[in-house]
Amino acid sequence: MSRTRRIGITGTGGLGMHLGREFGGVEGAEIAAIADISDENRTSAGEAFDVPGAHRYEDHETMLEEADLDGVAIATPHTLHYEQTVAALERGIDTLCEKPLCTDIDDAMDLAVRAEASDTVLMVGYQRHLDPAFKAARDALETRVGEPAYITAEITQNWLSEQEGTWRTNPDLSGGGQLYDTGSHLLDVVLWTTGLTPVAVDAQMHFHDEAERVDTHAALNVTFENGAVASISVSGDTHRTHEHLHVWGEKGGFYVDGQEWDAPELAFIDDSNDYYRPHLDRWNAGNKAEVFVDLIVNGGTPPSTARDALTVTAVTEAAYESTRTGETVELDLEYEREALEQGQLQSTN
Repeated sequence: MSRTRRIGITGTGGLGMHLGREFGGVEGAEIAAIADISDENRTSAGEAFDVPGAHRYEDHETMLEEADLDGVAIATPHTLHYEQTVAALERGIDTLCEKPLCTDIDDAMDLAVRAEASDTVLMVGYQRHLDPAFKAARDALETRVGEPAYITAEITQNWLSEQEGTWRTNPDLSGGGQLYDTGSHLLDVVLWTTGLTPVAVDAQMHFHDEAERVDTHAALNVTFENGAVASISVSGDTHRTHEHLHVWGEKGGFYVDGQEWDAPELAFIDDSNDYYRPHLDRWNAGNKAEVFVDLIVNGGTPPSTARDALTVTAVTEAAYESTRTGETVELDLEYEREALEQGQLQSTN
């Protein structure tokens, strides 16, 4: 029988506790250690997951050194992700890092280089890559949609009222506002389902703070290499949670729509305006913990990679720059791809 894989969790707030419950349901895995700067969080998580007191750490790197881990899940504030992920990868510990992977394009590039030059797993917590609706839309893009030409995407929620006063509205820890939080999922799924390369971003935002760092509303127009355009809207100060992704091409389109965090629905529309709603196998989709443990045991490519996260960071940072300057920001991801490939070659020599 395969031995039990030992998992550490850094950051045991709401998301860390959610991941812990997922790991608790994975056969062949155990939560062996936790790390959090909060005494209260360490106590609560340690008791909830039966982690011995000696393996409840205040410091992430101390946990990595002492706990003999097979994998670590990082669910800390966004701006801490880079250094904590580097610390895990340098020790050869497979890593699941929650989104966004980074809030700096150079850091995101560095992690992508490290991940692609190593056998150590780096999985990013964009769970829509596991959702049957988004997966089916992506898989059928060529046959049912063709080359995408026009995209609309929107997410609304009462993010501000829920998060005000927490680290998520502290830009030194969050990297920004709603765009770097739930909005990061929306940008990711636009890029991942379509496979398009963004080349320009024009954005406007409304901010909650006087320093204009914590956005509550963001509107992005994104132009892609093939000439397609996307209108992307993120709002964190509304009364209803709603998400949609609509993609149109020469053959037809697809709609993915969800309400109040319920499982989203998928519909394809053909050039005769006929609708087709496929059966979605939601029972065997798996969750992040299950997929991550399988990667630890069997290897393979994560469903959401550091390269995926790099592109999300590039678009996000361009949106903030466009808002500050009032100008359209051009992206050179071809240069970044070349730099990534060159960095990978240097890392393996």
